[in-house]
Amino acid sequence: MKPQTRHDSRQLVILTGLSGSGKSTVLHAFEDMGFYCVDNLPVELIPIFAELHAAGEGDFARAALLVDAREGAQLEKLPPLLKHLKKDHPITLVSIEANEDALLRRYSETRRPHPLGKNFFVRQTLPHGKILAQRMRPMLVSVVSFGYRYGVPSDADLVLDVRFLPNPHFVPRLRPFTGKDPKVRRYIRSFPQTGEFLRRIEGLLTYLIPHYIREGKSYLTIAFGCTGGKHRSVMLAESVRKSLEKRGFSAKVIHRDIDK
Repeated sequence: MKPQTRHDSRQLVILTGLSGSGKSTVLHAFEDMGFYCVDNLPVELIPIFAELHAAGEGDFARAALLVDAREGAQLEKLPPLLKHLKKDHPITLVSIEANEDALLRRYSETRRPHPLGKNFFVRQTLPHGKILAQRMRPMLVSVVSFGYRYGVPSDADLVLDVRFLPNPHFVPRLRPFTGKDPKVRRYIRSFPQTGEFLRRIEGLLTYLIPHYIREGKSYLTIAFGCTGGKHRSVMLAESVRKSLEKRGFSAKVIHRDIDK
């Protein structure tokens, strides 16, 4: 058996991934395992640390470095840099991932914007006709449709019950379709209360969202609920999402129960 050399016993782990994915938690786990840990080391300093690691003793035998996504353009240098360093150093790259819903929930709970977010302008028309552009951090609005029979979404900031509208479920020719279908949309929009409801909700959200942004909220989840989550809530969620995008807000739609 080949005897273990000093080089073989040394470990250098580089952690990276999206902000909010849990990199700090993983770094703490490495620390608990006895690794020497460095948080948010600039990319250009990695070669210097690698040399220190190669020459060091004791605590430097096993080390973990966290490289944050906020390095921006500097991250483009990381792949070729690691390829070069691996020729002489025992480096392991660990990329931490999380799904979009988890990232949104974590940053919504902390009221912090994601560090990769950019500023944007919200345009408002004042009473005398002057247009005012306000620079703000972006807010991502998630518009969710759901069915009350399956429960209210736990992460919803605003919940709107649309069961007061006539239900396409009781129209045999419409029952098999969803609120995305043109026939179902036309049926729901044929009632005057639908248009009035949309005008009021869109006006309310246009008023509320800039105030939420000023208070530091980065994510907003608006949930529209009907009985089964297939017709009315779907149609209204789609309509509100389009309305918000026309007003310059970043919005996405999620139909939680559409296939149930």
